[in-house]
Amino acid sequence: MGMSVGSSGEEDQVNSSINTTPLVDVMLVLLIIFLITIPVVTKTIELKLPTISNEVTETKPENIVIEIAKDGKTYWNQQLVRLDGLAARVSTTAVIVPQPEVHIRADLDARYEYVGRVIATVQRGGIMKVGFITDPELRALPPAN
Repeated sequence: MGMSVGSSGEEDQVNSSINTTPLVDVMLVLLIIFLITIPVVTKTIELKLPTISNEVTETKPENIVIEIAKDGKTYWNQQLVRLDGLAARVSTTAVIVPQPEVHIRADLDARYEYVGRVIATVQRGGIMKVGFITDPELRALPPAN
């Protein structure tokens, strides 16, 4: 049995080439992982979206129409009211038997914040039936670009 302790002339040269085999192996593994996980990430929850239906609004004298203008002004049966005044009117109306329905008409360009405040005020006041009045001609809005 022999063992070489010294260095020979051929072993002293430095290998300056890069071994790319491990790099290619890692890249192929990452590619396979991405190909498997991307379809899982892009799946969405299965939902049944509502369809548009036109129901004739029964206009009864006791129904209340709350209108929301583009600038956020709120009207109770065509009379301008502030949000605190709306809360007072809703709470007095909620105790009437049978309870009247509230129909909300909001401008197409009104911010959702204004509509949300009115809905929250009506719900806190105790009104059980709230509906939205829309333009039947607007079947579907064009997709946003």
